Amino acid sequence: MIIWINGTHGAGKTTTSALVQQLIPESRVFDAEKVGEVLMDITPGLPATDNFQHWPPWRHLVVETARRVLDYTGGTLVMPMTVLVEQYWREISEDLAQHAIPVRHFVLHADRDTLRRRIEREHPVPSPFRLKYLEPYAEAARTWLHAEAEVVDTTHLTPAQAARQIVLRATGGGSGTALARPEDCY
Repeated sequence: MIIWINGTHGAGKTTTSALVQQLIPESRVFDAEKVGEVLMDITPGLPATDNFQHWPPWRHLVVETARRVLDYTGGTLVMPMTVLVEQYWREISEDLAQHAIPVRHFVLHADRDTLRRRIEREHPVPSPFRLKYLEPYAEAARTWLHAEAEVVDTTHLTPAQAARQIVLRATGGGSGTALARPEDCY
């Protein structure tokens, strides 16, 4: 199975994913951004873009890598990755379905002001890249993303609490899966 953790940049996907992984036995975190980094290292470079997700090979390589890792290891892949373009999500999810890989798609959500405060607290100089995606995230949330994913409102949750919610929803909260205690994630 794949637990895909979506949400805008700075929403806490990486932190939450690491905590989800700790709660699910035989799980691994696969950050699909690393596939983008590999593509960015090709020389001479691929066609210019401001986001590697616009390169079709990225979407297919993410699916192929996830499939191969799951074939090799079994278990669960926890994948923190922002995907705000509906067409790209459809390509990825349909390709995973063709390989009979079940996906639980979650989106970490917080209101715009909370997201902005979190991004601004991260570093002495807020990331313009992360701030740039607040509006595209809001648009995706309004038009398709929240309908396609299970929303976890993190406005008043710690990452550990968000991780616990995701794990309980994804595993049925005790349907044979031994979960760590919440205090183990603090």
